[in-house]
Amino acid sequence: MDFSTLINEVFKLWWLITLMLILGILKSPWFKGVFGETLVKFRAKVSLPAETYHAIHNVTLPTLDGSTQIDHIFVSPFGIFVVETKNIRGWIFGAENQAQWTQQIFKQSFKFQNPLRQNYKHVKALQATLNVPASTIHSVVAFVGDSTFKTPMPPNVTCCGRYIGYIKSFHEPVLSESEVQSALVQIQSGRLETTRKTNRKHVQKLQARSDPSADRKCPKCGSAMVLRTAKRGANMGKKFLGCSAFPKCRVVQNIK
Repeated sequence: MDFSTLINEVFKLWWLITLMLILGILKSPWFKGVFGETLVKFRAKVSLPAETYHAIHNVTLPTLDGSTQIDHIFVSPFGIFVVETKNIRGWIFGAENQAQWTQQIFKQSFKFQNPLRQNYKHVKALQATLNVPASTIHSVVAFVGDSTFKTPMPPNVTCCGRYIGYIKSFHEPVLSESEVQSALVQIQSGRLETTRKTNRKHVQKLQARSDPSADRKCPKCGSAMVLRTAKRGANMGKKFLGCSAFPKCRVVQNIK
């Protein structure tokens, strides 16, 4: 029996399966996130002097309602910069106060969370960790994909590596060298261990936050979040989560 034909067919099938797996990985959100973060690391390493801008990457900090993950932190005498990376292509539409922004690729549109709101929690978690004035911590959003802003964006929302220019636009020293070193120590000692277990727990908490039936804690005061219904206004009848410590604490969360 001639097995050569069968072997050739199996070999071709193996290459096809391998190619499909590679393409699947390249298109996955995980790979896009890793690639975007790596690109930010590389540009920062080339353009931000390491003796002035101390970089810490992939930082998971504990919060009252679980944990939050920060892509990049740059600690310098000119401030502490918290960078959120977005590897998204296409036209980007959004306003600073909108809950969701829009990505448009040809005739298709996709919604995604306002990265400024996403990074706000990162900044607040870092403020709780550090003994520095809140004014010295700056939020930066870096789009690294082939994207174009189609609506006006604030200066701290950047694309095409312009986050480097935004960070360097701060010239006035606001932290002493001892404060810079102290901040670095506090971040390293306050972060959770960089392990798969930490990441798995973080993902589980994120999934629980999207489940309205799951128990949640207020990210501000730690009290229980309870299900409420809007009784007036444009959102009348719509359900949301509100802090049980109201009116002392007025934190609310939308239910997706």
